[in-house]
Amino acid sequence: MKLIKLNATTSTNDYLKQLIVQHAIEDFTVVWTEVQTQGKGQMGAKFVSEPLKNLTFSVYLGKNPVEIKDLFSINCAVANAVAEALECFNLTNIWIKWPNDILSYNKKIAGILIENSIKSNRDIQTIIGIGINILPADFSEFPHASSVFQQYGVEIDREKLLRKIVNILQERMADVDKKSDTEWEKYHNRLFRKDVVSTFETPEGICLPGVIKEVNREGQLIVQHENDIVQHYNLKEIKLMY
Repeated sequence: MKLIKLNATTSTNDYLKQLIVQHAIEDFTVVWTEVQTQGKGQMGAKFVSEPLKNLTFSVYLGKNPVEIKDLFSINCAVANAVAEALECFNLTNIWIKWPNDILSYNKKIAGILIENSIKSNRDIQTIIGIGINILPADFSEFPHASSVFQQYGVEIDREKLLRKIVNILQERMADVDKKSDTEWEKYHNRLFRKDVVSTFETPEGICLPGVIKEVNREGQLIVQHENDIVQHYNLKEIKLMY
């Protein structure tokens, strides 16, 4: 692992994108910043980051080991790695909310943004962005968000947590294409509110009861509604209310 530490940048994912245009870099190059001014979440959502209160970093993979049709396996492996790393610090009740938010009990403490770029030779270049709330911050606009300290009363060493996550990722990515079934099983074992009756909201504001059954290999959420009707949802097509 090569670690590049910055005082501030707009986005660690964007910084890596600019870096690889300038020159070749090795796999598992990591960019870590104390201040991220334009952090991003899924589908353009904003990731709030306060100075010295979060762990925000990105990891570079020059050649993603899976095929295009299996890209969501990487999401599973990354979410599992973050969850397992947090558990190494004796944190409990860690869940994955589809597609890859990390929850403590029912509060979001971490987010993941994975950006893939397919080259002309079909190789897949991947940048994995991870943001973890370590210390209390202003979450007044985000009622479902929290931090490790608020949830557990402990302050985790940020660099130790970063290295633990990256070490797990290096181990998993070495043969993730061969162990994808294992990663999927772990992902589903942690899937928030799986097999529990929940309420979902459509973009039109319609509320529907349903039960999360699984996430399929294309990354769609499979929900069983009333009368045993099963629907497949892409990101932003349905919202879990909790």
